[in-house]
Amino acid sequence: MEVENPGSLISKMEPLESDVAVLKSKVSTAEQVFEKLDHAIEKITEVNNNVTRMLAVHEERISKQEEIDSILFDKIDKLRDKMDSDHDIVAERLRTIERKLWSSVGILGAVVVSLNPTTLQKLLPLFNLQSSAIVTPARSIDNGSR
Repeated sequence: MEVENPGSLISKMEPLESDVAVLKSKVSTAEQVFEKLDHAIEKITEVNNNVTRMLAVHEERISKQEEIDSILFDKIDKLRDKMDSDHDIVAERLRTIERKLWSSVGILGAVVVSLNPTTLQKLLPLFNLQSSAIVTPARSIDNGSR
């Protein structure tokens, strides 16, 4: 084995040293990039956890609102049924009052007519049964001229 010249060894080592220095700088740059990526991954994980919690809270709120809506719709249906029932009761009472009113007016009219003989005499021609209510057809007059 021969030993090479120390000068030639030094000249061969210089490009290697510069290559090593370049590699060290690239490694430190890569380490910085990896640190930034790790930091970004941590932030994304935190955001994902926050979004998951927010979605759970919103889902709970939505389910509670659906329960409230269901209760309100049931109450509205019951109120509508009660209003329909009340309306029917009031309408029936009005019909009864109207019947009583017209009956009273009829009775009052009968009493007035029966107690006042002049009114009775004025109304009798209206009830004349001798005249017919049937309308007879009109006859054409034929005077012979054509």
